[in-house]
Amino acid sequence: MRIGLLTDGGYPYATGESRLWCDRLVRGLAQHEFDIYALGRSAQQEERGWIELPPQVQRVRTAPLWASADDGRGYGRRDRRRFAAHFGQLAAAVCSADPQGREGAPDPGGADGFAAGLYGLADLARERGGLYAALRSETAVRLLEAACRAPGARRSVQSATVADYLTFADRLERTLRPLSLDWYGDDALGAADLCHAASAGSAALSGLLAKRFFGVPLLVTEYGVQLRAHYLATAGVSAPAEPSVGAPVRALLAALQGRLAAEVYRQAGVITPGNTHARRWQERCGADPAKLRTVYPGVEAERFSAVGDGPDSADPATLVWVGRIEPAKDLVSLLHAFVEVRKAEPDARLRIVGAPAPGPAATSYLAYCRGLAAQLFPDEAANAHTAGDNPVSFEEMGGPEVPELPDAYAAGGVVVLSSVVEGFPISLVEAMFCGRATVSTDVGAVVEVIGGTGLVVPPRNPRALADACVALLRDPERRERLGAAARSRALELFSVEQNLAAFHGIYLELISRSPVRRAAEAVNAAGEPLPFANPAETYVPGRWTAGRPPLPKRTPRRTDPAVPVGARAGAGESDV
Repeated sequence: MRIGLLTDGGYPYATGESRLWCDRLVRGLAQHEFDIYALGRSAQQEERGWIELPPQVQRVRTAPLWASADDGRGYGRRDRRRFAAHFGQLAAAVCSADPQGREGAPDPGGADGFAAGLYGLADLARERGGLYAALRSETAVRLLEAACRAPGARRSVQSATVADYLTFADRLERTLRPLSLDWYGDDALGAADLCHAASAGSAALSGLLAKRFFGVPLLVTEYGVQLRAHYLATAGVSAPAEPSVGAPVRALLAALQGRLAAEVYRQAGVITPGNTHARRWQERCGADPAKLRTVYPGVEAERFSAVGDGPDSADPATLVWVGRIEPAKDLVSLLHAFVEVRKAEPDARLRIVGAPAPGPAATSYLAYCRGLAAQLFPDEAANAHTAGDNPVSFEEMGGPEVPELPDAYAAGGVVVLSSVVEGFPISLVEAMFCGRATVSTDVGAVVEVIGGTGLVVPPRNPRALADACVALLRDPERRERLGAAARSRALELFSVEQNLAAFHGIYLELISRSPVRRAAEAVNAAGEPLPFANPAETYVPGRWTAGRPPLPKRTPRRTDPAVPVGARAGAGESDV
């Protein structure tokens, strides 16, 4: 079958989110064809290019959300009235409060208005274009102002100023940019058998329109819920992806994410959260529990097999922390906990392996942690003639001390996670594949991942974290027992093979529940099917002949022009 894979700021770019699991999915399901529809988030991401794509990727189309997309079109009087009506519905739904008065939670009463406005704008963009200029027009700003000041509007948006309206209009246009793209034709998303969105945000908008215009079923996968990520970024817990904005704009953006997620969940055939923690957020945003199927991310077990299956050569007195250094990881509590560990075990060492998250805040946090470590643990020297040694080391992945990721986990007997905020803890899964005992804080999906194969303590509790680490450092048999159990659990639940098998089954299930969509060329004038209208070779994936262009994959309606590999077939498109 042909899969339209919809991504936002990730695959097939060399940097960004979701690129790893998307690449594993595409390479692992080689029996299917994939068309990639990717939204770019920055010029730097575009400059770094794409990763090497496998042959089952038939086409890649991209759209930069960071650049202007003005097509130079304007609206006449009738179309301006259409735009005002649809945009007014959408703005009113975004600004309205739910019946319980909770800020940020989508209310059932505004769902129909949001959907009507969204699809009305999509129809207008498909027929007339010009949505870029309209969403940034004075009319849009005035409609936003009216919605924010209307009776029943959220309290947090009633104090918005003109600057807030302009800022939100800019963010809204970027979020709704997929409505104006030229991806909705019989030779694009209309030719897909299934759309698979890597998030319920802007990427899923294209899936919504493919379902609306062509009846293509939609699958949504989320390993991190965007509404949750928005709250964490605006609260300063995680590194913000965009510059900070005022409270009214934050409230409007949260409401927009909630409304959009609710509509995506309503239209999706199946929703696959990456863990129970993400599942609860999706249910809060309106997802039907009957549509939810938990599919854990797949991790390459072979990468860590040398450590997990080989002899244990780790330093039993060393604690290892691996991850991206940012405030959410709470290294401050870890350093204070290590003070207590050193009192109980003077020979203990702590290796912090990672790099700062993007942004100046994360860089400043790393500098602060280095300074705190130097203050808490002055360099220790055996005598006046030897250099001092600090029991805490900060090491960068890929450096001479830790050339590869498995080397980090192989360096210590206990792996520690000290986060105050966590989604799916990949570092814990990697440690489990390496057969390492773990000490973790009870956040996100940690308990679900560990499942009794490691020690879990409350977050922001250095004393409890220290006691758990000391307990494992002093008990080698318990470390070995927990490490073996952790590896067995990881191989059973978190391998790439289980991830691919789950998605392959979901693909077949969605296709079996979807009505057959026949091309016009495959039926006669009475609508009856024409047997053998297409030769059997057209259903063979890839190039089944040599020296000449391939025949159409499915029907003439779905055929893409044959062009050389890497050649441009249009703005933002290449056949791969």
